[in-house]
Amino acid sequence: MMKPTFAGACLFLASAPAVSAQDGQGQWRVVPDDTLSAQLDCLEAEGRTMISAHRGGPSPGLPENAIPTMDAVLTAIPAVMEVDVAQSPDGVLYLMHDRTLDRTTTGTGNVTDVPWTTVETLFLVDGAGWVTPYRVPTLQDTLRWAKDRTVIQIDFKRSASFEDTISAIRAEGMFNQVILIAYTAGQAQRLHSLAPEMLISYSIGKPGDLAEIVEAGVPADRIVAFTGTRTARPDLYRELDRQDVEVIFGTLGRSPNSIDNVNARFGTDERYAELSEGGVDVLATDRPRAAASALESANRLPQAGVCGVSRNAPGE
Repeated sequence: MMKPTFAGACLFLASAPAVSAQDGQGQWRVVPDDTLSAQLDCLEAEGRTMISAHRGGPSPGLPENAIPTMDAVLTAIPAVMEVDVAQSPDGVLYLMHDRTLDRTTTGTGNVTDVPWTTVETLFLVDGAGWVTPYRVPTLQDTLRWAKDRTVIQIDFKRSASFEDTISAIRAEGMFNQVILIAYTAGQAQRLHSLAPEMLISYSIGKPGDLAEIVEAGVPADRIVAFTGTRTARPDLYRELDRQDVEVIFGTLGRSPNSIDNVNARFGTDERYAELSEGGVDVLATDRPRAAASALESANRLPQAGVCGVSRNAPGE
């Protein structure tokens, strides 16, 4: 079945460049003054929680893992961007969550089977199934867009080479503006071995998990603790804070019982501020604008002029 075309995109030129047409005008910037670790420490000390826009913060007409989508988020709020990185069989790294192209593009087939020369001709599809005017971005274009704009969290898909991804990050001078996501101790060890200068998001369910990964050779000052998506753990957050490890908590998820979906359904967005007050330093969410609004109301959203966060005036 042919996917419907997004009506609001009729006049878009398919050959338009992948980078922002606004060139950052009027946008928020989240750029470390020193190191990314120091920036996170500063925000914690200021009682501010950073928003992480899951899959770049998609919304109607703006598909997941797309540069225009992330550009729109930064126009609205200060945020870091979580993206998914896959790799084509001919070696090109690009943003894609699924193992197939079917759900999020006008193409079909497994990521591991379709060459980049085909992928680059496809259009991205939004969450409602409408075809947008936007192309699949390469990791290189994404890093170039993010340089001196924001931090990128990188979720490696199975097809993506750690070595190639890290080489791309270094080539663009982005080592201080990325967080690499590891799901296992083995992945964390390997990523730290390949990129000791970069931060790693690693799942921590209890204080002993941190001790185990440190014993395995990954220093605590390279770890940002991902603490799940279901139940807030202020006790764990306090213990991690004592060890100077920042906390990521996810309110995201497709389940109707995810915190994001429950907040949207029942109008309980104040829960985002409660999570911040309970010790969450980075809030990973599918509702970045709503979460940011709740944090701002509680005076817990990062502010311009503090901890490397700024906002350009229109025309700058």
